[in-house]
Amino acid sequence: MNKIILTLAIILITSISFSQTKPYVIYNSKGKKISYKKMLRKIAKNDIVLFGELHNNPIAHWLQYEVTLGLTKSRQLILGAEMFEADNQNSLNNYLNGSITKKGLDTLARLWPNYKTDYAPLVNLAKNKKLAFVATNIPRRFANKVYKKGFKALDLLSTEEKTWLAPLPIHYNPNLPTYKEILVMMGDHGTPELVMSQASKDATMAYFILKNYKKGNLFMHYNGAYHSDKYEGILYYLKRSNNSLKYATISTVQQENVNKLEKKNRGKADFIISVDKNMTKTY
Repeated sequence: MNKIILTLAIILITSISFSQTKPYVIYNSKGKKISYKKMLRKIAKNDIVLFGELHNNPIAHWLQYEVTLGLTKSRQLILGAEMFEADNQNSLNNYLNGSITKKGLDTLARLWPNYKTDYAPLVNLAKNKKLAFVATNIPRRFANKVYKKGFKALDLLSTEEKTWLAPLPIHYNPNLPTYKEILVMMGDHGTPELVMSQASKDATMAYFILKNYKKGNLFMHYNGAYHSDKYEGILYYLKRSNNSLKYATISTVQQENVNKLEKKNRGKADFIISVDKNMTKTY
């Protein structure tokens, strides 16, 4: 009997200990805690949702899948992601329609190193649910050209190559606070061309989101948080092109204490996922 009581006590103490450590907490833009179900209900009312992730954060990737799966129960979805470049759209389509295998996709498309663990579940969800999945990003080699020589480098692309990015000339506002922050963060390595490269990605992702959006659907887009934080980046270009649609943003942040949203993280998005800083990384 004593052994049984001791065992139950250990189980109880262990469960209490684990319950005191939350891997994540969701907040609204003002820093008020909000439940997952309430967030899901609110974002379901929008036309386009930008889900900002930390690329190596397993909680963000898990929630991207859960949110997307949950939304399939009430909305017709279109998916899209920064992690796929526009010139890989045909390969992605061929995988979704069963023309090529996952090995074929890995051979033909430029997949991120963490594709298998972090993005394949979303692509396979689209495949199983027969959802469109849009490769929204500018080819990296073109963004690198902008980084080296500015927007003028894009004028030298072929007619076909220009179909894989936002129409030229790309509008550019260097005074956006998040673009200014890039220069500060990069210090001596920060250049106007570096910010232009970031803008080429934001503009292109926004372009392909709107190009593939269909009325009555919800377009769920996955991107690095900085591409949509503070309602700028991709969202800036989306609203500039079409301000009549309903948009929502989600951001992911890391904190040592997830139970109170730090001041610097307030206002980053409509919904902010605060993840324990000790959370394991996917790479």
